[in-house]
Amino acid sequence: MIENLQSRRAFLKGTALATAGLVLAVQLPGSLRRAAAAASDGSPIFVPNAFVKVDLEGITLIMPHTEVGQGIYTSSAMLMAEELEVELDQVRVEAAPPDRSKYMDPILHDQATGGSSSTRSDWMRLRQAGAAARVMLIGAAAERWGVKPEECRVEKGVINHDATNRALRYVEVAADAAGRPVPEDVPLKDPAHFRLIGTKAKRIDTPSKVNGSQIYGIDVRLPGMKFATLVMAPVKGGKIASFDEEAARTVRGVRDVVTAGDEAIAVIADHMWAAKQGIDALKLEWDGGANASVSTETIVLAMQEASLKQGVVIRDQNGAEEAITRAKTKLDAIYHSPFLSHSALEPLNCTIHIENDRAEIWVGTQVPVRAQKAVAEATGLAPENVTVNNQLMGGAFGRRLDIDSIEIAARLLKDIRYPVKLVWTREQDMTHDFYRPYYYDRVAAGLDASGRLIGRTHRVTGSSVFARWAPGAFINGVDPDAVDCAAETPYDEDAVLADYVRQEPDGVTTSWWRGVGATHNVFVIESFVDEMAHATGQDPLEFRQRMLRKNPRALAVLNLAAEKAGWHESLPKGRGRGISLQFAFESYLAHILEIEMLPSKQVKLLRSVIAVDCGITINPDTVRAQMEGGVIFGLGSAMFNEITITNGAVDQTNFDTYRILRINEAPKIEVYQINNGEKPGGVGEAATAGAAAALANAIFSATGRRVRSLPLAQAGA
Repeated sequence: MIENLQSRRAFLKGTALATAGLVLAVQLPGSLRRAAAAASDGSPIFVPNAFVKVDLEGITLIMPHTEVGQGIYTSSAMLMAEELEVELDQVRVEAAPPDRSKYMDPILHDQATGGSSSTRSDWMRLRQAGAAARVMLIGAAAERWGVKPEECRVEKGVINHDATNRALRYVEVAADAAGRPVPEDVPLKDPAHFRLIGTKAKRIDTPSKVNGSQIYGIDVRLPGMKFATLVMAPVKGGKIASFDEEAARTVRGVRDVVTAGDEAIAVIADHMWAAKQGIDALKLEWDGGANASVSTETIVLAMQEASLKQGVVIRDQNGAEEAITRAKTKLDAIYHSPFLSHSALEPLNCTIHIENDRAEIWVGTQVPVRAQKAVAEATGLAPENVTVNNQLMGGAFGRRLDIDSIEIAARLLKDIRYPVKLVWTREQDMTHDFYRPYYYDRVAAGLDASGRLIGRTHRVTGSSVFARWAPGAFINGVDPDAVDCAAETPYDEDAVLADYVRQEPDGVTTSWWRGVGATHNVFVIESFVDEMAHATGQDPLEFRQRMLRKNPRALAVLNLAAEKAGWHESLPKGRGRGISLQFAFESYLAHILEIEMLPSKQVKLLRSVIAVDCGITINPDTVRAQMEGGVIFGLGSAMFNEITITNGAVDQTNFDTYRILRINEAPKIEVYQINNGEKPGGVGEAATAGAAAALANAIFSATGRRVRSLPLAQAGA
């Protein structure tokens, strides 16, 4: 077989096919560039923003976003393959290298994967990449045959000229196509002619996951590689007071002990167990520092006091406060949303090999350019001398949008000259997470004699993730994510006042989480909408329907969910249904949850009915999977999860104290999709955002108890 392969390549090397490849460059719409360079063999290639590559190995699609389990490798491939006129089983995919100039997400303004933005940002540019490549390949074939390009057609990567019964595969004209100019403004397919988009395509990464061949960051193995694990100060800002290095070195298999200043220490060994035993032998003592007295109570008290101050106004429409004073029915409430951990199945890890003049890392990251820069800064190398091999991730939920774990790996190992895989234990991962912010919300509303909402106010108090992660987006004291879904709702509203008070918690770093601002604001808004309905004696569904006269898409998902859930059907005693409606990540979603309160006063999840309108659906199976996974993630968090602080340190250390929803606790989930011609919306975080409100409202329906603080597992007690 090897001889046959070598013979085949030798044959191809003597042909035009082996002397060139086609790499297509596409930037944002309206900015196509013509830039060519020479490959190592002298053949021409297009180099900027390469998304499509055709060479003797076949067709490779370069993924601008990273795969974290959300199925984007398949959806993005479908966008390109649709216009390229190839099947998914004809393409390979690979992660884009760090290059913000070529692979920047136009929504996030970074080479980043998050915010349910991947399909939204790639909907046009990846289709343009596929279409331009197709036009170039057809043009090359037509020129070789001496015919007009419009006389040719493509089917499954084969260019056909039916009049002369001739055909050429893409790989056979790649060399010719590489010398052609990149076309501008290539017409894209009419959606009526889509062959792949909108179909239930099998995920590209499923076979390797099923047969166990898929490599995640934690699976990387290199020749001569050692293993390491670390311990960091339990209190943010704390320092190492003392440790016994010699005791750690006596453990069999331990090779080295390294530190990163006074904040972290790692043991390198022949295997993970030896490294862990070495850590235990260190007998570490810590100085807690300035944050040693911080607790959840002190953090919440500071937020409570801050929430009494006027915030930065986000929306001030028609005098909401004055409208409330003259309302027939007045309501006000305070809602709490706790710190939350990411706790992905795959704990943080980074494999790194540092040499004198270069470094290479193998890691799953949502921000490859930031990862490259972190290693460069820690080692003193130029960024171009740091190679990032981006791996699939066993969960991220926003945690891998930060590069602290990569940066500290480089700092710990900067003087080590053999490859080392640094793995965080679950305890280190959970207690040193960058958490979903704690939010403290003050809301009020007024309704007239007919039960119509005439004024609403909402003050969000909490940390600003943007101010730390992307300071340029923190404008005039407003964090756009913290107030997401707070100022603007799907409803017809006459008077609204929404403002934001930034209050950073002592001793805690906050970051992105699956939905972040939307997860807490939808909980607050939709719970409070239910309060309005019940305070005025109205059915929660009908109350919402009356406020959606100007929003037909929101009304459509609400009505569909209500129909499928049997909203008006009676329920046995002890059962309840709750509604949540949202417009988040440019998608509309309605969630109706049915629960039962058990004699033990525990909540039993029975049935979750979701209706979603995310515009044009790329892969219905991906949408369904994201709805199902998002609901499980959101309900589990709403029921059980909170991160608490005592004496500056996180109390929860593993899944026994920060537990997830178990299989036997999951509800039956039904997903109904409304497909239309609107541009695609995001789905990765949408179902998570609406879960808590549906649960809180279902608990009220079943028990008459209104709960305004998460988690809700004890709501029936």
